Amino acid sequence: MQKYFKLNNDIKIPSVGFGTWQTPDGETGINAIKVAIENGYKHIDAAAIYANEKSVGTGIKLSGIAREDLFVTSKLWNTERGYETTLKAFEKTLQDLQLDYLDLYLIHWPATAYQFSDWKEINAATWSAMEKLYSEGKIRALGLSIFLPHHLEPLIENAKIKPSVNQIEYHPGFMQNDCVKFCNDNNIQVEGWSPLGRGEVLNNEILKEIALKYNKSVAQLCIRWALQNKVIPLPKSITPNRIKENFDVYDFEISESDRILINQMDNLGGSGLNPDSIDF
Repeated sequence: MQKYFKLNNDIKIPSVGFGTWQTPDGETGINAIKVAIENGYKHIDAAAIYANEKSVGTGIKLSGIAREDLFVTSKLWNTERGYETTLKAFEKTLQDLQLDYLDLYLIHWPATAYQFSDWKEINAATWSAMEKLYSEGKIRALGLSIFLPHHLEPLIENAKIKPSVNQIEYHPGFMQNDCVKFCNDNNIQVEGWSPLGRGEVLNNEILKEIALKYNKSVAQLCIRWALQNKVIPLPKSITPNRIKENFDVYDFEISESDRILINQMDNLGGSGLNPDSIDF
């Protein structure tokens, strides 16, 4: 199984990322990053709103890994959308992470008609600032998070640089097939947050039965399943043995019949978060 995917600008991205949402700031967060890197993760997924980027940066520094061997992502928070505010927010994220550049920068949530009459213009201005940072070599790839097709279309139409990534909720029982198809058709790599369905999928009897066949945990099954669907999973944990286990997914392959069976599961572990109805 490939350990990297290639983005539409020819940048290589590690095929399993380490999520940092809800990772505590401080020693626990620092240690989680160090353990992840020690166990093979080369892809770290961060965000300003997680309020732990200083710990993520310290963990990266203390790991001793060469910067060029890591792929680091961060995300622009909703209150910072717009041209000038995006530029300022990016610089703060770089400072907090103690890095000179990012491998990937995402708009964390789309501005939508639910909150803004000029939502298309807001997204376009934000994207324009990110394109500037990209052209200056401060970001190696640009992307989006939680954008649905009707948010993607107007942004792509006006963009000089096409998005390379869209990060969406993705796990058994919640695949967002229409959005994934749109991204695939437009050569946008899908990343999956909450690949374990906020833990709800772990006790599903069907998944437990399938995982047993491969002598793997349900978590490993879900991560491997995402990979075989060509989606980059972003598992998260602060527990060392789980961090290690979640990366140990390259030594087995789910059969086509089992993969299809998992694909057909529905209504399992969804967060209920919809970009067209949030008020934050």
